[in-house]
Amino acid sequence: QVQLVESGGGLVQAGGSLRLSCAASGRAFSLYALGWFRRAPGKERVFVAAIDRSGGSTYYTDSGKGRFTISRDNAKNVAFLQMNSLKPEDTAVYYCALRNGFYSVDSGSYHNWGQGTQVTVSS
Repeated sequence: QVQLVESGGGLVQAGGSLRLSCAASGRAFSLYALGWFRRAPGKERVFVAAIDRSGGSTYYTDSGKGRFTISRDNAKNVAFLQMNSLKPEDTAVYYCALRNGFYSVDSGSYHNWGQGTQVTVSS
């Protein structure tokens, strides 16, 4: 199975930007749809954005639309989440994950997960 490592998190002021990376080991990265999820303190992991295996289709929740952009570079086995206009409510540990088939908002349907990267947005 593909192993994932998230990076790029950090502390940023409200209105700022971060680009998260999801680096994949192995050679099967392009076979899977990829999702970004986040878990705020005391809350469950929730869906943020997803991209299909080819990168041709993306999906965002209302909270991320217009601010977040998900992308992937299958040749380099990496995916990204560009986050602009960050808000304090975006503070969370962000995870990337893979699933078979098309993407889903259901975290339980993803079978590979990274360790997460912390994003903290100050007000």
